Amino acid sequence: MPGDRVAVSGVDAWRPADGRATIVDVAAAAGVSRQTVTRAMNDMPGISPRTKARVLAAAQELQYRPSRFGRGLVKPSQRTLGLLVTDLTNPYYPELASAVIGAAAERGWSVVLAEEKHATDHRRQVRELAGQVDALVGYVGAEHPGRGEDTDERLGVPLVQVDVEPHQTDHGGVVFSPRLGVEQAIEHLAGFGVRRPVMIDSAGPDLPSRRGRLFVDGWAARGVDALWIPAGDATVTTGVSGLERALGERPDLDAVLAFNDVMALGVLSALRGHGIGVPDQVRVIGVDGLSLGELANPRLTTIAIDLAVVARLAVELAVGMDGGTVPRSGPGARRSVSYQLHVRESA
Repeated sequence: MPGDRVAVSGVDAWRPADGRATIVDVAAAAGVSRQTVTRAMNDMPGISPRTKARVLAAAQELQYRPSRFGRGLVKPSQRTLGLLVTDLTNPYYPELASAVIGAAAERGWSVVLAEEKHATDHRRQVRELAGQVDALVGYVGAEHPGRGEDTDERLGVPLVQVDVEPHQTDHGGVVFSPRLGVEQAIEHLAGFGVRRPVMIDSAGPDLPSRRGRLFVDGWAARGVDALWIPAGDATVTTGVSGLERALGERPDLDAVLAFNDVMALGVLSALRGHGIGVPDQVRVIGVDGLSLGELANPRLTTIAIDLAVVARLAVELAVGMDGGTVPRSGPGARRSVSYQLHVRESA
């Protein structure tokens, strides 16, 4: 990262150029672990006077100010998990956050929640959050091409990414596997004689999502041409606009898979506006299995993932990495969760 080299009691240290120094910067400058910095800054036992002086000198030179957590509002015995989500206005993320908080509480951990949406500098946000917690879970760099660049070595704490594909990172993560759920959806729709399916995807014009590719390819294997509509961000609004575009290109469509449940609500609204019946004329399926789907009219069929299981696995990985019982990288640092089709009224 950009910054200036400074001399810290004989140590070649780094002063960040993009904001205040974090505990990770001090640890790197003093050549010690993040936990050693915590001991030195809080006058705790288990550290030699020489090492303590080295850490304090590095902290002073870097103008490091401990967070409120480091100043003792969290007990030394209390472990803290950082949870980073993308956008709390998307109902998926509050449901995930609630599940993670519950899973962490069962293990005696507290949770600090951060939202990427309003961060002006995402990487700085991640580093600062890492400086306040013992492990980090969530969508770390999920919306950025360089996802995975903020490794646990750089952050100084275990990192567990959520909804990550194995090829994206070698670090810890919970892998979402949509194949089974999409195959179940295709089988279900085919059983009703669907022949003009549409995928309204949250993607750019040239890059289908994984679930979008699976849907189109799965229908192609049956000799059916599924229309793929890249609608952009996954919102109710893009669900509406995606459906309008789909009707323009395929007015006789008979089934829609939306990228997620939120977009599917937009699809239902747009179909209602056109006087098109669901499910008698068009069958609609969302993805994620959010509780709001039960409130839709008709109730939303969805390819669901169990967020309680996702949260439990993510917390187990983070706690295990923190305790040294789980590796921080490689296959042993990842867990996989599959989607399942939940059939309700809309399909």
